[in-house]
Amino acid sequence: MNFDFEDTERGLCDKIKDLFDTDSMALLAQLEQQDSADIRDTVLGWLNTLAQTGYLELGLDKGKDNIGLKIAQETLASISPSLFLSVEVSARIFGRLVEVHGSPELKADILSPLKEGRIIGAVALSEEGMSIENNPLNTAGVQDSRGYLVSGSKAHVVNAPIADWIAVAGTVSGGAEARHAFFLVKKDSKGLNIGERLSTLGYNGVTTSAISLENCTLPSNHVIGPFEDMGPILDVRTWEDQILTAAGLGLMRTCFDAALNYARNHTSGGKPIIAYQEIGFKLAEMLTLFQTAQLLAYRAGWMADTGDREAASIAHCAKVFCAESAEEIASHALQILGGHGFIHGNPAEEGYRDAKYLQIAGTSSEISRVKIGDAVLSSVG
Repeated sequence: MNFDFEDTERGLCDKIKDLFDTDSMALLAQLEQQDSADIRDTVLGWLNTLAQTGYLELGLDKGKDNIGLKIAQETLASISPSLFLSVEVSARIFGRLVEVHGSPELKADILSPLKEGRIIGAVALSEEGMSIENNPLNTAGVQDSRGYLVSGSKAHVVNAPIADWIAVAGTVSGGAEARHAFFLVKKDSKGLNIGERLSTLGYNGVTTSAISLENCTLPSNHVIGPFEDMGPILDVRTWEDQILTAAGLGLMRTCFDAALNYARNHTSGGKPIIAYQEIGFKLAEMLTLFQTAQLLAYRAGWMADTGDREAASIAHCAKVFCAESAEEIASHALQILGGHGFIHGNPAEEGYRDAKYLQIAGTSSEISRVKIGDAVLSSVG
């Protein structure tokens, strides 16, 4: 495994950082107060800006999770967590789905405007909860002379209120048994109902809602699949986990930097609080967790690129460790900031709220541990 970054990778990170000045950061801080229409305009503006750096095209080819993508994701996630999540769902989940599994016609139709930041994508995967492991997909499409009639419902769909396209996971009836597919639904499709934006604990600048489809008519060429197995569904969950892992890295970096800066500049007893051993110990613990999480996340990305047989279980390890370390680092940062950390609107407070989402979204920490255990038992056997 090569731990060196190439000049192009470092250059992209610098480009991303240079896009955000004091004024733009102040506007992004207002995302959670904006309505969905304003958030859509903001996200589209940033998608267009990021497209000019080449960021939106990273990792689309064959769904690769390369090291260059990971460091770029960590950079954006540390700047604006909510913008990061909206951008990644559109580019790295919806975009990868079309790139890897879509027909040439769909690619020609969707990928160019997506890569140029002119449209927003969303993916509706789970239904009642966030798990796909223990809950069947009840959303189904029935083929008729017009194409497909799709009915069903989905909960917690990131980007749903602002998306131009939503890829809805479900099943196609016919044959011996139902097969899985993705139904690509335009925002103005008849029969699609997008619920009210949900008020959430963290990632408040992200638009998330439930959706429902009632006899939504789609042309046959707007269906990806059907598939013989759940492979493409699991691909999407893997990509989601990779994004949440990177989100954890960005969160840890932001919280650590906020705590370190405060410890250097805030005084107590006539000296900076960083001079107190208790604060030094907390910062040391935070840095140790962050560096370990970073190494594990990059190793998971490298193993995915090289096709290592243990790549899936290490990806679950990285997801669990990054998500749970993010919460711990955010908690330490809050403690160091004291009363300032308890006030709404600072990076540590925001990070503490965001961290819980990382543990329950995608493959939850509990299910990830089950999968890691299964992999260990399988290798022993």
